[in-house]
Amino acid sequence: MTKSIISKISLTLSIFIVTGMVNAQNKKEIKFQKQSTEGNTDPRGIERCATNEYEDALKAKFPGRLTTEQFESWLAPLIEKAKLNKSQNGNVITIPVVVHVIHSGQNIGVAPNIPDAQVMSQITVMTNDFRKLANTPGFNSSLVGADTEIQFVLAKVDPNGNPTNGIDRKNLCQEYWSKDHIDSIVKPQTIWDPTKYMNMWSIDFARNGLLGYAQFPSNSSLAGLDANGGLANTDGVVAGYNTFGSIDYNDGTFIMQPGYDRGRTMTHEVGHFVGLRHIWGDATCGNDYCADTPTAHGANYSCNASIPSCDNPAVFEMVQNYMDYTNDTCMNIYTNDQKTRIRAVMDNSPRRKELKTSNTDQAIPLFANDAEIKYDGGCSIGVTNCGAGVLRLVIYNRGTSNLTSAVVSYSFNGGTAQNYNWTGNLAQDKSSVILIPVDNTITSSPVSVSIVSANGSADQRSTNNVSTGNYVKPVAPEYFATTTVTFKLLRDRYGRETRWNLKNSAGQVIKSGAYSNTPAGQPSPSLITQTWTLPLDCYVFTISDDFGDGLSDGGYVKLSTSTGQVIYHATDDFGFYGTKAFTTQNNLGIHETTKNNKFGIYPNPVNDILNIVNISGKTQFEIHNAVGQIVKKGNVNNSQIRVSDLTKGTYTITINNDKISESIKFIKK
Repeated sequence: MTKSIISKISLTLSIFIVTGMVNAQNKKEIKFQKQSTEGNTDPRGIERCATNEYEDALKAKFPGRLTTEQFESWLAPLIEKAKLNKSQNGNVITIPVVVHVIHSGQNIGVAPNIPDAQVMSQITVMTNDFRKLANTPGFNSSLVGADTEIQFVLAKVDPNGNPTNGIDRKNLCQEYWSKDHIDSIVKPQTIWDPTKYMNMWSIDFARNGLLGYAQFPSNSSLAGLDANGGLANTDGVVAGYNTFGSIDYNDGTFIMQPGYDRGRTMTHEVGHFVGLRHIWGDATCGNDYCADTPTAHGANYSCNASIPSCDNPAVFEMVQNYMDYTNDTCMNIYTNDQKTRIRAVMDNSPRRKELKTSNTDQAIPLFANDAEIKYDGGCSIGVTNCGAGVLRLVIYNRGTSNLTSAVVSYSFNGGTAQNYNWTGNLAQDKSSVILIPVDNTITSSPVSVSIVSANGSADQRSTNNVSTGNYVKPVAPEYFATTTVTFKLLRDRYGRETRWNLKNSAGQVIKSGAYSNTPAGQPSPSLITQTWTLPLDCYVFTISDDFGDGLSDGGYVKLSTSTGQVIYHATDDFGFYGTKAFTTQNNLGIHETTKNNKFGIYPNPVNDILNIVNISGKTQFEIHNAVGQIVKKGNVNNSQIRVSDLTKGTYTITINNDKISESIKFIKK
């Protein structure tokens, strides 16, 4: 990608971010510029790195941030000093890392909530690459290939002084994220102190084909330079969840994108984080300020090692360099001059030099019984259990003994505390999701949760025993009497901005779409029409736009029933993100009426929580399997029964109180 192309993209983002709003004519001009530049990605639609685009956007937002020329003028004498300062050699720098895994309520191992092993493999790859470790893919025999003496380790202490494995999972209730929202929402809500941790984010991008980007080092706190402003809360590196980690270490659970599945997206982006530039200097035969990387004409997408450099046809471009755009298996070189540049940044740049002295990678004493509880949020729109209220918590084992039981206390708005008895078997640093039914009369409330006991005795660490948040009852899906849904999508020309999916009540993506841009001069996109046959269930449809202007130039999306009743319709009015929850089953499922004071149940089929209607006073239940055996019984609390522990199949529930006794069949999914 050339410098002129980068500047056009940057102008687009600068106008959008700084002004916040533009008129319709300006939007068309901006979109035209954006359209013309996005065609210069990899022919496969891959955008290897958006760091320069992001940097230009930051400069527009924070005018005091250094220009490229100012940064290089500051760094050049420090590099020369580093070359003379032999004491820098032989001093390995260990950088503590926290990885924020951003998801929207998926279980661990379901995209984008990648498993622990995949996260850990990324840290291994970065150390292999930056250290040029023998017998790993990061080793090379190049005469200028360098061990940068930088290594990485997941943090062992969190910002509150509690033990951690360096993996911070966050349910932010949104499917796809634009860079604008990553900076304004994701990073500020999740970032750990950037002077003590290198922050990394694994995320599902709203822009199709984007692999990652980073924030360059900041230097404006140095003497004689203007202050930049507010950049600490966005500092770090971001990658798509399916490029995070390496398939070389796959234990069978990894979720990876072929061609970019060896962890080099983050090796590349961390290179930017410590001050390296692309080998072509972001211009045709540009300057990357490293003399031992042959001058390149531009980005390379293939691993052709016989491309003559700009200055000397007998010297070939270094397509194997981590700061090129080749695929993961091609990359394996950082050079000596790149090392010198990295070390100068690590010795002098704010929020980089502090990382050298951070001790958050040092383990603290652990206890045998140490449970940690976190409120995992709640989405105001969702389909789990067809809109029934559920308190979602995550319990972690931070102790050395397996965690097999815990008592968790929870209360709403400072009211009476209730206890939940959790059982399971968690090894150290493993976690489990807890779903607690919530009274349907609670619509929005502060919530507080705490650990009462762990493994049948007092928890030995109190500092990670309490978590708070705000519970919002999910919006109940709207009922439509159909099992056939017609989907229509008329895209605008900027297809890379558009993503959508349809999920069922189990959280499974059953329909989805992602697109490419329509080049200038080609006909406008044609109408896409699909007919979906949907089983009786609850669903949520989500659509996003990376630019934030929805479907422009007459584009629209529409879902309708077999009789033409509109379920969802949007044009440019959904902006960055639109969503609609709906159900094709009556809320009372198989038992559709409650005449004569009979009980009713919903949803049916059910995943986790079975809701009971028309109950009063003390009500008991028994659940029988298909052969008549009692598999569960007890009292009905808050008009709900938790059935997530049942295996899939057909059951009969018998509900009775002093007035009514009734049996109803239901299906457990």
